[in-house]
Amino acid sequence: MNIQDLLDNAKDTLGLQPQETNAGVYIPSKSSLKLAAPNKTNYDHTEYDTPYTGNKKILMVCTEQQYMTMENGKKFETGNHPVEMMVPLLHFKKAGFNVDVFTPNGESVKVEQWAMPEDDDDVKQIYAEYQSKLEKPKSIADFVKNDMADSDDYAAIFIPGGHGAMIGLPEDKSLGELLRWSHDNDLFILAICHGPAALLSANLSGVDTASKENESERDFIFKGYKMVAFPTVMDKQMPKIGYLPGTMPWYFGDKLEELGVTIDNKLASGQTHQDRKLISGDGPLAANDFGKLSANQLLKVLN
Repeated sequence: MNIQDLLDNAKDTLGLQPQETNAGVYIPSKSSLKLAAPNKTNYDHTEYDTPYTGNKKILMVCTEQQYMTMENGKKFETGNHPVEMMVPLLHFKKAGFNVDVFTPNGESVKVEQWAMPEDDDDVKQIYAEYQSKLEKPKSIADFVKNDMADSDDYAAIFIPGGHGAMIGLPEDKSLGELLRWSHDNDLFILAICHGPAALLSANLSGVDTASKENESERDFIFKGYKMVAFPTVMDKQMPKIGYLPGTMPWYFGDKLEELGVTIDNKLASGQTHQDRKLISGDGPLAANDFGKLSANQLLKVLN
């Protein structure tokens, strides 16, 4: 038996090996799930004194992609993280906001089911309430093409995390159009954990693109902004504890920083941040405070 076999056996004994669910497809190791996916969230049941009663809604952007292929060819079964999605939705509901669910092409929302907090009745209830919307979401492409220019329906764009937010969304030109339109119309943009990866789409050429010269001259709309997000340094450590089955193909934090964004955290410890109308959170531990901050800021502006 060679050294690698010994290491693999030791990791297996300690529960640090990614769990293979299908051929070449993996979810996090048992040990990493105990650390990173507790059975109950920190949702605090905040009541809002003056819930919103107007017509503005929140547009939630979700991924329709399920698998991230690592550098070694192994696939990570991902999607949107249920805590980062559902805990903010609990706050939005208490604050009086309706939420529309969108994916790039209207395909079903993919969710990291292995991260579902099984002992959290609040999360399970709101998940059940949104089940039909998650299975049959609206299409970003259709909205951008047919309705966006004249729409006055939304007060915020919400992008939950999960590694699935790094797949498809950063390369989606329609999402880029949506984000630039949202920025131009002074909507809130709410992004948590890996959700900020989707902000990279705002740097793409538009669907009905202008000349390449004009596109190259346009500044990234979040240039000069400060935010928190899931840190690259932690993503690089995830394979060591079996959360990921290999090294990730790219790191969204590096790309955002290249475009002039400052990511202000080194750990995912539950931090939130607001810079103008951009509200961010660093991971699942931030979901409660992120949802509460977002709800309160929306109420402050709209009530």
